[in-house]
Amino acid sequence: MITRVHRRGSRVGGLLRYLWGPGKAEEHTNPRLVAAWDGAGSLTDLEPKVVTTGKRDFRALTALLEQPVRAGYRPPKKFVWHASMRLAPEDRHRTISDSTWANMAVQMLTEVGIATAGTDAGLRWIAMRHADDHVHIVATLVREDGRTNWVRNDYPRCVKATYNVARRYNLHRRVPPADRIAHRRPHPVEVSKARRTGRAQTPRDELRRRVRRAVAVAGTEEEFFARLREDGVLVRLRHSSTDPEEVTGYAVALPGARTAGGQPVYFGGGRLAPDMTLPKLRLRWGSSTPLSGAPTVGRAERMEAMRRASKVVTAAAGDIRRDARAAPGRAQATAVAAADLLTSLAYAVEGDRRGPLHRAAEVFDRAARDLYGRVRQSTSRSQEMRATSRLVALMGHISGNDDAIAALALVMELARLADALEQLRQAQQRLHQADAARAAADGLRVVAGGRQPVVTLPLTVTPTPVPTVGGGRRAAPGR
Repeated sequence: MITRVHRRGSRVGGLLRYLWGPGKAEEHTNPRLVAAWDGAGSLTDLEPKVVTTGKRDFRALTALLEQPVRAGYRPPKKFVWHASMRLAPEDRHRTISDSTWANMAVQMLTEVGIATAGTDAGLRWIAMRHADDHVHIVATLVREDGRTNWVRNDYPRCVKATYNVARRYNLHRRVPPADRIAHRRPHPVEVSKARRTGRAQTPRDELRRRVRRAVAVAGTEEEFFARLREDGVLVRLRHSSTDPEEVTGYAVALPGARTAGGQPVYFGGGRLAPDMTLPKLRLRWGSSTPLSGAPTVGRAERMEAMRRASKVVTAAAGDIRRDARAAPGRAQATAVAAADLLTSLAYAVEGDRRGPLHRAAEVFDRAARDLYGRVRQSTSRSQEMRATSRLVALMGHISGNDDAIAALALVMELARLADALEQLRQAQQRLHQADAARAAADGLRVVAGGRQPVVTLPLTVTPTPVPTVGGGRRAAPGR
């Protein structure tokens, strides 16, 4: 079940005539009221009456809903609030009575703050039904005592309240509230330009991937910027206005992504992801020491590094389970460090060929992020995992059978850590991230079980298709 909040309006009568009308495709059948505000009286009396012409008379119901608005102090211009509660396709086979729909609507509206008890001079609202799978809710945003209820942040509050209702009534599809951990999506202009130039990804997405790789390998900002430059990324540093020697931020660009005037298009770290600003990266790295350089390693050293990483991951999974309730901040720092380790392993196994490990690393990274782009203080365990991540990156590309077996054992341990992360997110009621952790664990087990090749073939870069036929140009009338 999901609730959709529609645009606010100023015409109650027009909305009621549509809801009780035939609909745009004769889809409205048997329209009737199922619930109304406390103190409204009988629903039979509120129901718009059918007059001699066969049409309904909405004047009485419209006047009742608009009465607080007419008597209110400086009412808003857009005072009509409209929402619809709709069942998911897998729940539409269920027969839900009008009384059940009324109870679900009242519970949702009470949690949002629209429905109140009779002792509270709250808003006037109605819930009507003209189909089996959804109800419409109409409210006027002026309380009976004359004050305006602006119902701010109504959509996220409705999503959360609807999720709670779906749980109480054991509905199959339950849409959790937003977790606020997603990175910035590319602007439509960026997507259109990527299509025109034949890019498989927008520059913003490509830069985010390269920056995450550098973050996972680096331990200090100097090493971080050096890694980005080695990867072919243009780096521009921002210095303090009071102390020119102090670096306060950075921006990155791809050499081939330029404006019409030939200038590189730079993106600041915060425009790539909330946790990629330089102050947050410094907090994430903690007191790491820079690497002295890539040592000469062989197959035995790579196998030993993988075995060592497996032991660290096993201990980290136990820490997450133990700290899930007692110290969630420590568990969060460990989860982010594990995401860095998986990113380094994906590049060690698959290189730049984005295969199943890369996809699992991206999903795991979503599950490991903290809310609102926060970054937790590093711990001894997270520092140990980050050092292991850097060691795995220094081991070079994994190619031999013995290397692959050790890497698969590490992948299985990371899958178990993803299980622990799922339990942490379930305990925190961050259900989108729990689903992401479960998906990452499933993907890692597929790789570890040998059902997908560890080293994938290079992906063929294909241009993004145009969004509309004919390049989006409108045809002339009559053609």
